[in-house]
Amino acid sequence: MKLHQVILLSVSIIMLYGCRTNQSKPYAGTGYDVNSPDETIVLPGILHEISGLTRIDDNNFACIQDEKGIIFFYDLSTKGITRQIPFSKKGDYEGIARAGDTLFVLESDGVLYEVDNFDTDSIVVMPFTPGIDSKNSEGLCYDRKNDRLLIAPKENPLKGPGSKNKREIYGFSLRSMKLEDEPAFMFDIDSLKDYAAYDGVNLHMKGKKQKSSSKTIIKFRPSAIGIHPVTGDIYILSSEDFMLFIFTKNGGIKHVVKLNPLKFPQAEGITFLENGDMLISNEGQSKSPASLQVLKYHADWLK
Repeated sequence: MKLHQVILLSVSIIMLYGCRTNQSKPYAGTGYDVNSPDETIVLPGILHEISGLTRIDDNNFACIQDEKGIIFFYDLSTKGITRQIPFSKKGDYEGIARAGDTLFVLESDGVLYEVDNFDTDSIVVMPFTPGIDSKNSEGLCYDRKNDRLLIAPKENPLKGPGSKNKREIYGFSLRSMKLEDEPAFMFDIDSLKDYAAYDGVNLHMKGKKQKSSSKTIIKFRPSAIGIHPVTGDIYILSSEDFMLFIFTKNGGIKHVVKLNPLKFPQAEGITFLENGDMLISNEGQSKSPASLQVLKYHADWLK
């Protein structure tokens, strides 16, 4: 990992501390009223285990669910599944991303499935093993600017002193079809906790609150990753924390948003429409179905 990327995270915290302004709506600085979605869509039962989604066009997205090797296409206007593409056997599928005419699906063990010509009757499926030493990879998105996929494991696969509090995002080049030599981004959990505390985020506590030894908890175990089409910012969900983290395109922390568990009980997927509207999917719970939260983007809130 390049030193300047690690330093940038800390520097950006200091810089942003001095330039925060009051906003008329919660988290208006993000362009969204995050915990007041504009629309909640109840998803069909077959998507109870929905675990990732990606935009196809402004009316349709593709998604997967944990257990079935099937890509589902969902129409936002008709509120229904329009097509299904079987691409593999049963497994543990966690992320999906579109790059042109190709869809990529991420299995939890790090295997990537390339599904080419997905919009035709002649799809071609090719598996790749990028070589990430993690059995729990969940986040996947397409980085158009760098023509690569970003892969986000839930924990740092590296071992050794200090590795527990680090998270790495890896780049998989679509030019070479190989994992890049260096991680695309590295994040430090202690720095995220410092920023969240300043941002007024109510963090969970470890230990008794009255004791000075109590510690705030951020696990930062990415469940989904996406790139904002307007700002280029990187959005990472951590469903275990009920948090949304927003970073600049260079990896500097920008916002930490505490998600309402009633609206986001298990946020496992994120994608954006071209105008910046954000879609976040939630896996179904024991007594409630899977859902999709639609949040309109307000660029004027950033001014």
